[in-house]
Amino acid sequence: MRSRPWDQIAADDLARLRHAHLLRERRIIEPIDATHVRWGGREYVNFSSNNYLGLTHHPRVVAAAKLAIEIYGVGAGAAPLISGYGPAHQSAERAIARWKGMESAVLLPSGYQANHAAIQTVASTAFSHLAGEARFAEAKGKRLASEAAKRENLPPDRDLPAREKVKGGVRFLVDKLAHASLIDAIRATDETIRVFPHNHIAKLRRLLEESRECQLQVVVTESIFSMDGDAADLRAITELKAKHDFILLVDEAHASGVYGPNGNGLAAELGVGDMVDVSVMTLSKALGGIGGAVCGSSIFCEALINYARAYLFSTSIPPATAAAAETAVEVVQEEPGRRDRLRRLARFVRERIGKTRFAVPTGDSPIIPIVLGEEAAALAAAEKLWAEGLLVMAVRPPTVAKGSSRLRVTLSSEHTDAEIERLIQAVETLP
Repeated sequence: MRSRPWDQIAADDLARLRHAHLLRERRIIEPIDATHVRWGGREYVNFSSNNYLGLTHHPRVVAAAKLAIEIYGVGAGAAPLISGYGPAHQSAERAIARWKGMESAVLLPSGYQANHAAIQTVASTAFSHLAGEARFAEAKGKRLASEAAKRENLPPDRDLPAREKVKGGVRFLVDKLAHASLIDAIRATDETIRVFPHNHIAKLRRLLEESRECQLQVVVTESIFSMDGDAADLRAITELKAKHDFILLVDEAHASGVYGPNGNGLAAELGVGDMVDVSVMTLSKALGGIGGAVCGSSIFCEALINYARAYLFSTSIPPATAAAAETAVEVVQEEPGRRDRLRRLARFVRERIGKTRFAVPTGDSPIIPIVLGEEAAALAAAEKLWAEGLLVMAVRPPTVAKGSSRLRVTLSSEHTDAEIERLIQAVETLP
């Protein structure tokens, strides 16, 4: 194979990452069941999965997927607006919307794409509205300028394009620890973004007070944060709506299935679900599958299928994935003991690890960060747990801030009490 200059550039950059303990490599890890895997000829208890309720292997969920494959085949075959939207997709969307307490829902191939679709829809619809107003103002301005020019015998001023007039008509206010997919999506809109310190409601309030009258404000946050496992102060955020007009977009990827009276999310548990304008969720964590969904009003979801490029130019998720997700939603509601056990385990593990040298945030989410600081320290700690047959992965920059490399422990309702004790004892021995 001929040598390519780019390959040498990439090789040099990869060597730099390896030297800094930042190189990422894939591992061939074979699932055995919901909480056990095989890697390198050895079995491990998996504490690095987002399979919070063990639904990847739930008999009903698996059966739903198998049946859908027999009926519809393995793929959708086209984008949803061509011929890739079928009865399984429609049924799943309606079930998810009912579950989330929203008017409508739209399925997408991943949670990342769901966040992009939601953000782009907000920005695009606002731009179209503001551009329409700008065109009206532009036409009126031209008429008045023309009349004045005729009176004064002067040429009218040259108007700016409508896009220049409305750029910055949307301002996104984002929690500092929001998921990368949300940040990437907002940056792609080319609209104004302001980041407020994590859960700093006073700063968010000041940002809202500084907004221009004609500017649409969009507050963006996760409900349960993916790397720290703590919760957004959704009650305080929604209380700001009493004095400030803004759209609230909440990514409930790690809360859907775990929190809420029917597992329908943290906003529902806190009683503020009706204050959330757009709710994004994933099918790949508590629901055990793959894909994402954007939930909102019927009008918003109709706008999404017209504006969101992540939806327009992607093949639909397989019908089997949609069928599995719908069944998983049923299981979440019908088997509350799964999420009850999960949150009980989370409180127990946090309490026990909190008695070691590690400062673990309080709470009951299944994401438990053990911050070690330097990248090498996190990698070494992970290897020590691997030696004990426990699969816990190190998380390093840029996923987390420099100096906060960590072990990210994630729990499942299917972990046994004995496995939980093994984990705690192994963490207690970390240097």
